[in-house]
Amino acid sequence: MGRHRRAQRAGPTNYALAKLLIEAVTGHSLAEEMQRLILGPLGLSDTVVPETSTEIGGPHAHAYYRYDDAGVEKTVDVTSQNPSWISSGGDMISTSKDLHTFLSALLRGKLLPAPLLAEMLTPEAKVGYGLGVFVQETPSGTVITHNGGHGGHAALMYSTLDGTKTMTAALNYIDDADLSMSTTFQAATQRLLDEVFGAATA
Repeated sequence: MGRHRRAQRAGPTNYALAKLLIEAVTGHSLAEEMQRLILGPLGLSDTVVPETSTEIGGPHAHAYYRYDDAGVEKTVDVTSQNPSWISSGGDMISTSKDLHTFLSALLRGKLLPAPLLAEMLTPEAKVGYGLGVFVQETPSGTVITHNGGHGGHAALMYSTLDGTKTMTAALNYIDDADLSMSTTFQAATQRLLDEVFGAATA
């Protein structure tokens, strides 16, 4: 399964501050701490923090950006880019398989003590956002999610509350505002969620 860049949605400034705090407290880079605490223990060998590298190693998905240029529709390959501008809000390269492993392990309590995990999964009432994840109520139960993307790459992550059923996917195409297919995409995503986690009529 090819690698793709993984970005977070919601509060990129908070993630950048978290990175600075981690590095100040530990004296190590975020990449080192990620490897020690998460990537290594979970065996996420296809996930890396590239820092300033513009390349993606090994087999990987290319990213494309579609835009309108004076009435002419154009598409450009934007795979090679320095992700450091987004800092820890998205400077990560992963695979949908590794994302599945991570999300399942997180919700099964393999990364956090039970009280911290419970706090993480307690959403703020108005936006449904906990600490790093969204808590989405569906007719078939609670779904944990946090999708994100930047620069032509994006990822979808959904799971049941107990981590026993997950759905992850990689996207590699993005449009500018004038060509946006967001409405169509949201409808397609909802149909996929209904299929995986149970439709409203289930």
